[in-house]
Amino acid sequence: MCKFIVIGISDAPQPFFPPEVLSIIRQGRVFSGGKRHHELVAPSLPEGAVWTDITVPLDGVFEQYASHFALHPSLPVIVFASGDPLFFGFANTIRRMMPEAEVQVFPTFNSLQLLAHRLLMPYHDMRIVSLTGRPWPAFDRALIERAAMIGVLTDREHTPAAIARRMLGYGYAHYTMHVGEHLGNPGSEHVSTLTLEEAAASTFAQPNCLILNTHHSSLITHHSSLYKPFGIPDADFALLDGREKMITKMPIRLLTLQALDLPRRHVLWDIGACTGSVSIEARLSFPHLLIEAFEVRPECEAIISENMRRHGAPGIGIHIGDFRSVYCDMIAVNRPATPPDAAFIGGHGGHLKDIMRILKDIMQPGAVVVMNSVKAPRVTTDSHRLWDEACQELGLPQEPPLHIQLNDHHPITILKCTIPRK
Repeated sequence: MCKFIVIGISDAPQPFFPPEVLSIIRQGRVFSGGKRHHELVAPSLPEGAVWTDITVPLDGVFEQYASHFALHPSLPVIVFASGDPLFFGFANTIRRMMPEAEVQVFPTFNSLQLLAHRLLMPYHDMRIVSLTGRPWPAFDRALIERAAMIGVLTDREHTPAAIARRMLGYGYAHYTMHVGEHLGNPGSEHVSTLTLEEAAASTFAQPNCLILNTHHSSLITHHSSLYKPFGIPDADFALLDGREKMITKMPIRLLTLQALDLPRRHVLWDIGACTGSVSIEARLSFPHLLIEAFEVRPECEAIISENMRRHGAPGIGIHIGDFRSVYCDMIAVNRPATPPDAAFIGGHGGHLKDIMRILKDIMQPGAVVVMNSVKAPRVTTDSHRLWDEACQELGLPQEPPLHIQLNDHHPITILKCTIPRK
């Protein structure tokens, strides 16, 4: 069986290895790691050592490993990795790419542990997020869930300054940022504590990581950025042309989220999002969701963005244009990597059947579609009738409709169907 021995090292120019690890290195023949790791450990390698650089794409690297094991199945590959190789590290990549391989790990402190130690900061409750080669969703979720302490692994795009600007843009200003640069390197290590405003205007050496913690004086009140209401008041949203009727009213919004069964969903599409009220309510109440908002009116893009910032709801994708055309463009580039398992149709422009046909095509069995039908004298399109016809034509089983009326507003029917097995 092929075997990897993965050794964690710090950024120190002269890495320290315990006797057991030194013995493994001295007896080794085949080594691997990043170019920076090679520079650090080169003096410790035995004469005649063979080295494989870990570079992207990784498929080529693992092809070299496979070639080695084909010739020398009993000779281990010794890999050097940063910190703890099981902490968002290369040992996890080995187990994913070569699940049959035996893996032995010798870790050292990871960068966030080192930073916490430098700050004498207990870190047992720290929420950990990696932005190294990863997008924002996990970080956004930590903010929305008001994590009191967040440790963040950064990269050259998700820098401390970029992170601080994102937090300030969405109203999460109640954190202090601690940044560690070149941790473990006595000659260049630097630790700083800054406000988000200071961090947003600063530059930091790579590699770095950071810890965010809330101000001790922060209190959750109705006026603080920590307060997250269950049910956002309608008056708190920026509106389309100031038209109050163009927003799904808060009680209806909450009933709609309940109908969508969001606690066990993963991807929500909000079609006809208008002001984004349903998307934003869902984002704040169920931050695990990936949410895409579709709206035909170009002026709504700025309105949705403003409401996202106003309510601290980052991470909602905004798509402007006729849903049918936008969807065709998405197909032309790449079919949605993660299809929705929940969809809300807030507006359809008379094209409800086309929209539902698309949804049936891409959604998995058991996914749900919800629409609110308004019964008003001046409404020319009978959405409830179109819905019933679409469900019948497409073979979409419906759940019993929910009829509700708020104060003197027009009656609303909450409609729901599920995607059947194909």
